[in-house]
Amino acid sequence: MALAEDFKGAQARVKTLSTRPSNETLLALYSLFKQATEGDAQGKRPGLLDVKGRAKYDAWVGRKGLSRDAAMQQYVQLVERLLKG
Repeated sequence: MALAEDFKGAQARVKTLSTRPSNETLLALYSLFKQATEGDAQGKRPGLLDVKGRAKYDAWVGRKGLSRDAAMQQYVQLVERLLKG
């Protein structure tokens, strides 16, 4: 199966998790997804009062330089680990 198909499948499977992942794991999923679909973070960092937005932006910036394929692969691997338990 091609990487893009694996990535798309992982996006669907992650929604079937029976328990909510930790905030750290959610940020990892978000940042890998954004890096895989949009590349390096763009725009301004959200303001101080937008704590959630800042955390998401900072997680995405932390993936700077990671290739699209590597981000997809890491996303798929993370989803597989979450589904195993």
